[in-house]
Amino acid sequence: MATSKKEQRLRRARQTRARIALQGAVRLTVFRTNLHIYASVISGDGNKVLASASTAEKEVRDQLKTAGSNVAAAILIGTRIAERAKAAGVEKVAFDRAGFAYHGRIKALADAAREAGLQF
Repeated sequence: MATSKKEQRLRRARQTRARIALQGAVRLTVFRTNLHIYASVISGDGNKVLASASTAEKEVRDQLKTAGSNVAAAILIGTRIAERAKAAGVEKVAFDRAGFAYHGRIKALADAAREAGLQF
């Protein structure tokens, strides 16, 4: 039986999240759509969002030239999520790419978050 691309991505995401849950680590999770990119820092038990950033925020949309989700937007969100996570007292996270391939926008967000001071 053929599975859809979304089902395949969610299967990969489940595997990663199970591994991160065993560690009990705070996780930086990323979600992308054609229009936006979202990042959240979630507590180790998975019950609380400690920080979040996305291109859907008004201040971010004003800073970006294009309305879409591109590498420049991902870099901006990566630095914003790192600043907000550090403000919440989180410096070390596990990166949860939610089943997305680690390249393009996802990689740009991760690299920007590392440069801004998050460790993973």
